[in-house]
Amino acid sequence: MRAIAVINQKGGVGKTTTTANLAHALALAGHKVTAIDLDPQGHLAAHLGAFKREQQGVDQIMLGAKQVHEVVIDVRDGLKLIPAGSELDLLERGGGDKQSQQRLKKAVMTVGADQDFIFIDCPPASGLLIDHALAIVNEIIVPVAGDYLALRGLSDLIATLRQFEEKYTHTFTQWIAVTRFHTRRRLSWEVREKLMEYFPTGVLQTPIRETSVLAECPSFGKTAFEYKRGNNGAADYESLARNILHVECSYGEA
Repeated sequence: MRAIAVINQKGGVGKTTTTANLAHALALAGHKVTAIDLDPQGHLAAHLGAFKREQQGVDQIMLGAKQVHEVVIDVRDGLKLIPAGSELDLLERGGGDKQSQQRLKKAVMTVGADQDFIFIDCPPASGLLIDHALAIVNEIIVPVAGDYLALRGLSDLIATLRQFEEKYTHTFTQWIAVTRFHTRRRLSWEVREKLMEYFPTGVLQTPIRETSVLAECPSFGKTAFEYKRGNNGAADYESLARNILHVECSYGEA
C-alpha cells in the first residue's frame, strides 16, 4: 500500500481536484484506492458526488465514536471515500490529542490492508490535521499552480515538511505536480522550469493544463473522466497516474 498526502498550504492550486481525479484515474486503471478527506471544507466528498449534510466521516473516527467500516463509502468501482465529517473543523480547533492521531493511523492501516493506494486530501493550513496526516504517510504530492505567487509559499512548505521529517524521524518522498498550467503562457513554462531547477528529480512529468472541465465537474459531483469524454483534464490526470506508478519525473527518475 502506498499512502500519499496531497498537501499545499496555499489554496486554489488544485489540491482537491488532484486528489479526486488522480484517485479515480488509478481506480480506472484497476487499482484499489481509498481517498480520505482531511479538509474540514469537505470538498472531496462534493467532488465525488457523495456529500451529505451532517455527514459522519473521519471526524468520528478521530473522536473514537465510529470505526472505519461504519463511515467508508464506495463511490466508484475500485474507489472508496472516507468523508471529512461535519465535526472535523471543531476537532481541528479543539486541538485533538495523541489518541486521535492513533485512531486515524489505525483506520488507515485497517482500510489499507487490501488497498493499493491511500490518498489523504489535506487542508490548506499547517495545524493538527496536517500533523496527523504526515504521521501516517511516506509520500507527498504538492500541487503547484503555474504562476509565481504559487511559488512564494513553496519554500515555507518545504521547510515545514523538513520539521515533520525530524519529528517523525523519516524522510518523505516528495513529488511536485504542476497544475493550472497554461500551455500558451510563457509564465507557466518559466515557473515549471524554475521548479525543475529546484527539484530536479521531483517534478512529475505531466503538467495539468488549465481547463474549464476541471473547474466545472465538481459542481456535478463528477471527475474529469465522467464529465466530458476526451477532455484535456482527464488525459492529463491519466498521464499523471502513470507518472506516479512508474515514477516518471521531468528530469529523469527519482
